[in-house]
Amino acid sequence: MPNLNARTERGLLMTRRLVPLFVVLAMVVASCGADDEPAATTAAQETTTAATQATTTQPEEVVVVPSQGGTLAEIQARGSLRCGVSTAAIGFAEPQDDGSYIGFDADYCRALAAAVLGDANAVEFVGTTAAERFNVLAAGEVDVLFRNTTWTQSRDTEIGGDFGPTTFYDGQQIMGKADFGFNDASTLVDVDGARLCTNAGTTTEKNITEGARVVGAEIELVTVENFPEAMDLFRAGSCDLVTTDGSALFGHRYAAIQNGEIAEGDWIIFPTTPISKEPLGPMYRQNDSQWADVVNWLVYILIIADEKGVTSQNIDEMVANPPDPEAGRFLGVGEDELQTKMGLAADAYAQAIRQVGNYDEIYVNNLHPLGFARAGSANARWTEGGLVYAPPAR
Repeated sequence: MPNLNARTERGLLMTRRLVPLFVVLAMVVASCGADDEPAATTAAQETTTAATQATTTQPEEVVVVPSQGGTLAEIQARGSLRCGVSTAAIGFAEPQDDGSYIGFDADYCRALAAAVLGDANAVEFVGTTAAERFNVLAAGEVDVLFRNTTWTQSRDTEIGGDFGPTTFYDGQQIMGKADFGFNDASTLVDVDGARLCTNAGTTTEKNITEGARVVGAEIELVTVENFPEAMDLFRAGSCDLVTTDGSALFGHRYAAIQNGEIAEGDWIIFPTTPISKEPLGPMYRQNDSQWADVVNWLVYILIIADEKGVTSQNIDEMVANPPDPEAGRFLGVGEDELQTKMGLAADAYAQAIRQVGNYDEIYVNNLHPLGFARAGSANARWTEGGLVYAPPAR
């Protein structure tokens, strides 16, 4: 727990004596467009136009009380990491029959468990909807969210949480059927007169409304509780287009091709340049700097390992003969390693690489099949024109 002045400590003590249990106030927060779960409490479809579309509901205050000893100590005492993930996000968090998850976000949960507990399987996956995720985090029901959540100003300042480094740079796009006349060169102007479906209460909803208004396109927006419902309407022809984060669109298109529902080229994703910025990454409770450091440096070390070619396949060789002093430090070799000062084992991040992989391995294993190549994208290494960059492990 971070240092507090005497006045704050007395305030917290008084609060604990007077209130046995803090109630997390209900809130509806604009969710990331990639979320495939309910983001609003409406049970029926709501149809609006770009001119009349209401803005998303602003979050209410969330009361967060840091636990004594901090999150890291709690996890180590418990022997497992409680990781909040999406209930269904192709390529990011897909539930399995045994209760585990696979995907990009799920692998980050495993890597964090490997670093903190030495075991990548010591994870309790908690599927959370878009509407409930922030309350679940604030209430202490999960230790961290790795849940395709967009980093925004309001989320960073109003709901009692902080964001870690971006793990995936996403952006909102639109998908239409090729036989409707859409192609790779289509833009927002081309959606004029179209009926679009998406999930309600999300940043997606606001982005498409604002974007259409800017270019002078009139649209009919149909909102549903979760994105799979929007896809069902799109399939049935009830919507001309469907919109959310590009990662989700690529995932649903990939799944449809794999199961033989459509052929390559039947569904077109556009525009080439997304209409929004959607930086996705971990989120944790405020005022726990030790835990924030552990999560942040997990992300950073996996990026640095990728830069240096340290992989799950050659980790033992790299530990025996580090390629340079920086690699030796984050692999836990020598007296100048920094992990033990963070409350971890010296080889904490080496275990994460050994058991799960570096950034590139996680990316390639989960997202390449969906058509997300790193090369030429914002998710490329910084040395190759991308935005994936980490401060030095020094």
